[in-house]
Amino acid sequence: MRLDGIHHISCITGDAPGNLAFYTGVLGLRLVAKTVNQDDPYVYHLFYADEDGSPGADLTFFEYPGALRGRAGAGMIYRITLRVRSPAALDFWESRLRAHGTAATRHDDRLRFDDPEGLGLELVATLSPDAPLIARHPEIPGEHALCGFDSVRAYGGRVASTRRLLEEVMGATTSSEFQWELHGAGRHGSIAYDAPPTLPGRAGAGTVHHIAWATEPAEHQAWLDRLHQGGVSSTPIIDRYYFRSIYFREPSGVLFELATKGPGFTVDLPVERLGRELVLPPLLAGRRAEIEAQLTPLPDPRATWS
Repeated sequence: MRLDGIHHISCITGDAPGNLAFYTGVLGLRLVAKTVNQDDPYVYHLFYADEDGSPGADLTFFEYPGALRGRAGAGMIYRITLRVRSPAALDFWESRLRAHGTAATRHDDRLRFDDPEGLGLELVATLSPDAPLIARHPEIPGEHALCGFDSVRAYGGRVASTRRLLEEVMGATTSSEFQWELHGAGRHGSIAYDAPPTLPGRAGAGTVHHIAWATEPAEHQAWLDRLHQGGVSSTPIIDRYYFRSIYFREPSGVLFELATKGPGFTVDLPVERLGRELVLPPLLAGRRAEIEAQLTPLPDPRATWS
């Protein structure tokens, strides 16, 4: 069994309208699901991805309105890296971000910037063998569009124990010092660790909640068994409607999830209608009026497209 790279990354926002405007309007991702947190149904769960809502491009946000800005610390991911296909794409994004009031810093084949709430983002120009996962946007040429996840960086304090989990249980390979790659049949993704800062971390707007690694649906139970055989304490398999999940913390404290590559976002809507309406899982469908009354209305980002 192999974990097929990064499935999704979930973060926190205190401003769903502003978050939607940045990730769809500026970065050009597609809103593929507008739903709620199953564990707290008065909280939005927004999913941005490529045109088809594919695992490997799925950046998600829980909205806690007015949440204070957080701070990444030990046991937290502090930077998310997405792929583009050329240095020319980095030129395009450097210009576009600055035109939208977002400062960006170039480091050779990388471009670093923060989202409006301080979440650390990076674009890397790479000729990855993975299929590019691209969303359409009228202002972004296809050759410059974001192509899916590449890697993340985290602050870790127990890297020796994390190494054992990653290599012996999860099947990761070392790509450089303190960096590990997980790759399966279709995708590659990696995680790297740096020494934590002096100040402790604080969950809040602009921080990462967890990272999910992709599994084949038929192998999910076997992964649960493998975790337990490796001495890892985890949740049971949880049905998240769009996928099934197992959660656990690695020794340095980062919350990991193993998520199945299906059934996906078209389980309740055809691909052309993804993200256009609030979707509730069956267990919450009878509470639609109550839930909608607690949520800030969000527009369809593509409603004005010709």
